[in-house]
Amino acid sequence: MRTIAIDDEPLALQLVTGYIKKTPFLEFLGSFDNPLSAMEFMENEPVDLIFLDIQMPDLTGTAFARSLSPGPRIVFTTSYEKYAIEGFKLDAVDYLLKPFGYDEFIIAAQKAQRLFDLERNAKLPEVEVNSQFLFLKSEYKIIRINFDDILYIEGLKDYIKVYLRNENKPVLSLSSMKAVESKLPASMFMRVHRSFIVNLNQIQTIERFRIVFGNKYIPVSDQYKSKFQEFLDKNFL
Repeated sequence: MRTIAIDDEPLALQLVTGYIKKTPFLEFLGSFDNPLSAMEFMENEPVDLIFLDIQMPDLTGTAFARSLSPGPRIVFTTSYEKYAIEGFKLDAVDYLLKPFGYDEFIIAAQKAQRLFDLERNAKLPEVEVNSQFLFLKSEYKIIRINFDDILYIEGLKDYIKVYLRNENKPVLSLSSMKAVESKLPASMFMRVHRSFIVNLNQIQTIERFRIVFGNKYIPVSDQYKSKFQEFLDKNFL
């Protein structure tokens, strides 16, 4: 988080600045001995988090916080406990009562980080499930598998074998049938057996409720026969 500190007391400002610099998930942008200088700085630099003293001349920390548009998170730092209620009314992340140590500082910073992560994730666009391909990890590589190229998938305990057209060897991946089935478009793939998922578009021959792919005969188990028969009926002349 991009972070600044504001405090009119030099020693307090130095202490908070040191705490910010030693915290890995905070990016120190600057320290200011008055809110007006910070305000000028923030016109050109986005800030995520402010450690803000309350009792300051010219402009108090609470007045400065009220002047900010929604965006930066505030952690108030003050010697006066009486300002706590007002600070929380301004939706402050935390309220640190001076003198405070790094243990108290890091707790407040972590609270701010959690809020920051929640807001950032909420703004991320949802990624739709791809309708043309998926990626599989196989032999320390990540391989793109086009749905159109899949003949069938075989489940082997903790592994799956993906058989592709024009390929002699299947792609072996550490995954479950349930996991891969959830990634496949239901209009194109069907589970016909506890250990087999077939690409409906690649079926050429069916023999006695066995799907034939070259020399491989894939059985349609009783559990899936009615669903497979429904597919046949819809596409039967």
